[in-house]
Amino acid sequence: MTPMARPTRGFSEQEYADRTSRAQAHMAQAGWAGLLLTTEAELRYFSGFHTLFWQSPTRPWFLFVPAVGKPVAIIPEIGADLMRRTWLDDIRTWSAPAPEDDGISLMTELLAPMARAGDVIGLPKGHETHLRMPLGDYERLMDGLRGLRIADGTPLMRGLRMVKSEAEIEKIAHICAIGSRSFARVPEIAREGQPLEDLFRAFRREALAQGADDVPYLVGGADAGGYHDVISPPSDRPLARGDILMLDTGATWDGYFCDFDRNFAIGAADDASRRAYDVLWRATEAGIAAARPGATARDLFEAMQAVIREIDDVGGDVGRLGHGLGMQLTEWPSHAAWDRTELTENMVLTLEPSLSYGAGRIMVHEENIVLRASGAELLTERAARDLPII
Repeated sequence: MTPMARPTRGFSEQEYADRTSRAQAHMAQAGWAGLLLTTEAELRYFSGFHTLFWQSPTRPWFLFVPAVGKPVAIIPEIGADLMRRTWLDDIRTWSAPAPEDDGISLMTELLAPMARAGDVIGLPKGHETHLRMPLGDYERLMDGLRGLRIADGTPLMRGLRMVKSEAEIEKIAHICAIGSRSFARVPEIAREGQPLEDLFRAFRREALAQGADDVPYLVGGADAGGYHDVISPPSDRPLARGDILMLDTGATWDGYFCDFDRNFAIGAADDASRRAYDVLWRATEAGIAAARPGATARDLFEAMQAVIREIDDVGGDVGRLGHGLGMQLTEWPSHAAWDRTELTENMVLTLEPSLSYGAGRIMVHEENIVLRASGAELLTERAARDLPII
């Protein structure tokens, strides 16, 4: 796969202004005075504040998107310099950690006029969201803001983030290309007798050498005739002839993920594994064909499931057959029987059919796509038509 030109890191100020304007248009329709955010992806979405410091749970971080004007950052002083490099002007800080008052006074000062007016603000409450501050602090904050009403901001954030800008798509395409080149090297870095944990390290090194910023997610499995789970850490068991190997990577570049896997046989493959691979490859083709604006996430699930049933009558035990992709490894929507989210142009999705076959063995196949007006466009280099043998 020919390396593509590297995109520019970061985004223009206009990108963030457009995101904010779209959020404010939704808030105006709902009659909200603002939107309160506490989690990494949401803060980065509106501000461009990008740091690995979120790995520490010690300090809370807040961003308030008002009904009019730029977002307001209320953050620990340790992040002030980095936040000042973003497009934001109003940055309020405190010396943290301060368990007795970790930003609560500053938040109260900002929101008190809205509480007195009986205003409504949004706060994500729904599926795939969380409140990244101590619950006790949240209760204290709300107790000091009697009159402020809290609405669920999940649909607003979901609607904004599911549809990517061209600048976002360019970054995701870039990391998908890096992942594809890394997988193309697996036959050269994997060998019979190699401990699986050593292969994981070698793959991480390869992805970094190909240009990934990080490989925070790498899972997989290998066992005789097929693997049995896809979320365990790697063991020191050596790869053996007849193993089916799967690697699934979520590598990142400039804060955006790829998320796809590849399957291989070590030395030789049995007929059951070859057939499982064939079914999943064709199920993915069915998903690609079904992925068009106006279809639903459920439509993609049903298209893939119809092929999977050739082997696995139950199917769908993992709950879904793919999901959205972007700043997070998994985003909305879910390709599941219960998800009727309508697909629109510029959504970035994974297609991830899986099945069970014989004695608890499973197989998973995954590709990344972007929806265009004419249908699905692959961001990953399509997996080999037949199960590759190393």
